[in-house]
Amino acid sequence: MSQAISVAKPVKRPRITHDRPPMLAIGVMIWLGSELMFFSGLFAAFFTIRSEHTVWPPAGTHLDTIRAAIFTAVLVSSSFTMQKAVFEEEHYNRRSARIWVVLTLILGTAFIGNQMTEWLFLPTRPGTNAYGSLFFIMTGLHGLHVFLGLVAMIFLLGRMKGPAGDPGELSVFQAVSYYWHFVDVVWIGLFSCLFLLK
Repeated sequence: MSQAISVAKPVKRPRITHDRPPMLAIGVMIWLGSELMFFSGLFAAFFTIRSEHTVWPPAGTHLDTIRAAIFTAVLVSSSFTMQKAVFEEEHYNRRSARIWVVLTLILGTAFIGNQMTEWLFLPTRPGTNAYGSLFFIMTGLHGLHVFLGLVAMIFLLGRMKGPAGDPGELSVFQAVSYYWHFVDVVWIGLFSCLFLLK
């Protein structure tokens, strides 16, 4: 006696929508507001010190602007890959979302690697002049924020293990993406001040 075996067709789940922003996302946005004030203080110090100098950067300061511009493009492109990961997560394409997070992680790591190389081989040191102090303080604090973003992505990938996510996974995704976009925007300002303004 043959027995019919019915195979259930996979059900395509609808896109996640929220009636109101998740509390985690709101908390991260408030925290990023305080981070914005912190970096605003650094920019204010930069322009205050810069206004006291007729030649800026000081003579003898050698920066590889082209290389910095290339890695700025790398960091900015990581914002797009992170947003793509969020998009895939919203549509329940968790495998694809993981791939885009890994790609973002690689781009961010490449940026940090370049920054560490700059710190090692830049002729200007923190004690050379005011510009050197500002350069290392501003890029160092930003680099710390990038590193923390990369750590958050590693924890996010750890959370995504398994075939199905929990209800709070998308909120964590969005929170990490908000932070990462903020870090990228701050770097555009830093790159413009440190490398482009003469």
